[in-house]
Amino acid sequence: MKYKPDWPEAKERLTALWHGAMLDRPCLAVTAPNGVRLETPPPPEDAEARWLDPAYLVSAALAKLGSTWWGGEAVPSFLLNAGWVVSLGGRPRFSASTIWFEPAEVDFGGPPPFRYDPMDSWVRRHAAAYQAMLHAAGRDDFLVGRPCLLPANDLIALHLGAERFLLALRDHPEWMARAIRTGAAEMARARRELQELARATHEFWYGVAGWMPFWAPEPFVGTQADVSCMVSPTDFDRFILPELELHGQETGALWYHLDGADARQHLPRLLSLPFLRVLQYTPAPGEPPNGPAHLELYRRVQQAGKIVHVAVPVEHVEPLVRQLDPARLMLQTDCASVAAGERLLAAARRWV
Repeated sequence: MKYKPDWPEAKERLTALWHGAMLDRPCLAVTAPNGVRLETPPPPEDAEARWLDPAYLVSAALAKLGSTWWGGEAVPSFLLNAGWVVSLGGRPRFSASTIWFEPAEVDFGGPPPFRYDPMDSWVRRHAAAYQAMLHAAGRDDFLVGRPCLLPANDLIALHLGAERFLLALRDHPEWMARAIRTGAAEMARARRELQELARATHEFWYGVAGWMPFWAPEPFVGTQADVSCMVSPTDFDRFILPELELHGQETGALWYHLDGADARQHLPRLLSLPFLRVLQYTPAPGEPPNGPAHLELYRRVQQAGKIVHVAVPVEHVEPLVRQLDPARLMLQTDCASVAAGERLLAAARRWV
């Protein structure tokens, strides 16, 4: 791997982690500035181009990759958040920091309208950006990973708006259950088609790229259900679980992003899923950052045989390594320098 000469060692540790084992230390993904000054291209003035212009995205990715030290199990990668526009027919709108969708008008008396269309202009523009990133990555320069596609449950909530989504769960439950099930199958088709573009030329054609990179020795699906923070466990089982089961049947392994304290009510159900392999937790605003404050949560996840994957301030690495099962732990952190990162990795061997 061009940006990570020690990839064979990292790959060995990540493979051990996937199988519930540890080698000489727990898996730590440590990044730091590497001292190489690469000019980051100025973002386009047009917000839409910031998300979808292939030339800008590739230039930004290469600047980030080349100026970063990828220590330990940090996987060089770049995330195309523009995958949100593959949206089951949504009409995206852009700002410099996010993508949102115009409200969708639906007829609850007819079939759900949410469908994947490979000829949709937004789908094609995203595919062009994804292909440009694959070309830049070559066979194995860095991980491009699975397309960053939102699950059907979150997409439909974005299209309807949160209030109308929740009311529809009560007023039109059969329609909504069908909409999410069919939408999930459509998004699985989109993901397969995009991944086939990568699989033909790129070694790292799956995996989680970008904000929380994760690699495993076999394919897995990374997903979420941020809308679950607003639904009860009963509704989670009825409306969200079928989409997760579809993912589990497709690959047999799931990396799941759990978003904040309000979504933790679904932890027992999630931990009961045999295909859930990794749980990534992001504290909500107002919660303490990932670290010792959430030890009870991490222990529950590990006791269920799952891997805990969290981003932590560097000062929280040692307490978590000492108090958790290092064989089911993936910590991500940043250091101020390569030397500091190397010291952290060396010290981790003494903490277990």
